[in-house]
Amino acid sequence: MVAVIASHAIHRSRGWGVSLGRGVLIVLALLSVAGLLLLPLIAVFVEALGKGWQVFATAITDPDARTAVRLTLTVAAIAVPANMVFGLAAAWLMTHYEFRGKQLLGALIDLPFSVSPVVAGLVYVLVYGVHGWFGDWLDTHGVRVIFAVPGLVLATIFVAFPFVARELIPLMQAQGNEEEHAARTLGASGWQIFFRVTLPKVRWALLYGVLLCNARSMGEFGAVSVVSGHLPGLTNTLPLQVDQVYNGGSDSAIAAAFALASLLALLTLLTLLIKRLVEWRHGGELAHPVRRH
Repeated sequence: MVAVIASHAIHRSRGWGVSLGRGVLIVLALLSVAGLLLLPLIAVFVEALGKGWQVFATAITDPDARTAVRLTLTVAAIAVPANMVFGLAAAWLMTHYEFRGKQLLGALIDLPFSVSPVVAGLVYVLVYGVHGWFGDWLDTHGVRVIFAVPGLVLATIFVAFPFVARELIPLMQAQGNEEEHAARTLGASGWQIFFRVTLPKVRWALLYGVLLCNARSMGEFGAVSVVSGHLPGLTNTLPLQVDQVYNGGSDSAIAAAFALASLLALLTLLTLLIKRLVEWRHGGELAHPVRRH
């Protein structure tokens, strides 16, 4: 009897210990999220509206600010579809074929994750700049890449390239190729197989990768900072415009910078909200892909 009571006491103490440990971890996680993510985000909006609606409206309607917003959306509108096509092609190649250099291709897809965006921007300057490898040829033909929109697009494509491919490759590998082989046996062409078999199976993972790619493209700073030249009203994207306005130093400049930062935060939050909706509606397909038979 004593042994049974002692056993129950030990079990109960262990249960309390586990519950206490879990509670401590939950509290630490919530404090970390609040301190590192939530409070800074709230601070952006508080500072943006701290000088009143008039200052906020003036900041976001400034001609250079409007140009920065348009340029940011333009660059994202070019870079995201390009990365979607490249990511689909890379995922299809990596999961449907065996070839020499496959591991090297996988490493190259992950290269933007390991290379600093500043280094990536510098590489484009060395290749396409006035004194770069193709600088003389581009200048002769009147083509401007660096300190122009094409350079911004190329740098953004580079830093956001892996997101679509890395969402699709694990899913395609888990689903297998049986349905594609069956469609080919029945006489379907390559494009028919892609649009009627492969694409419907990966559509939600593709959308998920596109949303991540879009968020990365709109918020990119390092690479585009190198290739833009920081020309207000010409090559400043929204993150660059925020940095340049903030460095003005005056109270009104700082308030304007936070106003622009809040606008960028709203664009990013909208993207993340759509991402969460996709996770909620199709989380099973994204997190637990099942091979079909």
